[in-house]
Amino acid sequence: MPPQVMTRRGFSFGLLAVPVFSCTGWAQGSGKTALPKMTASKDPQCGCCDGWVDYLRKAGLNVSVTATANMDAVKKRLGVPKDLASCHTAEIGGYVIEGHVPYPSIRKLLAEKPRAVGLAVPGMPASSPGMDVAGASDVYEVVLFGAEGRKMFGRFRGRKEV
Repeated sequence: MPPQVMTRRGFSFGLLAVPVFSCTGWAQGSGKTALPKMTASKDPQCGCCDGWVDYLRKAGLNVSVTATANMDAVKKRLGVPKDLASCHTAEIGGYVIEGHVPYPSIRKLLAEKPRAVGLAVPGMPASSPGMDVAGASDVYEVVLFGAEGRKMFGRFRGRKEV
């Protein structure tokens, strides 16, 4: 069989295909796709919200922040029940993320795509991401909520799932 010769046309097509395949996660059979961008709404005076956003950015999420003095209106528009409310509310991939939800739960939500409005960590647990308190080791739950009810989606001590 004669040796295969690379033509200019074939080489050029290959160069054009590389960015397309690498952007869609097909490069080297990785199967990975980029996570969608997150938009977080927070009160302009809240520092723990900034801590949570920094934590998510370090984990690899692309997060934009909108400061608003009317967080109640944001929560109402997105369907966050009052008893699940916290200090900030975010949107990602068609879901609502309420409060200090750890990155592993967000990643799991986006991978599993359950029928739900979103996830919440009610209140402000002392050891949750963004609420880092030296010596605190509170255990808290991540709640999946929506029209089909509520269920525990994760249980954490600090940033570690338990």
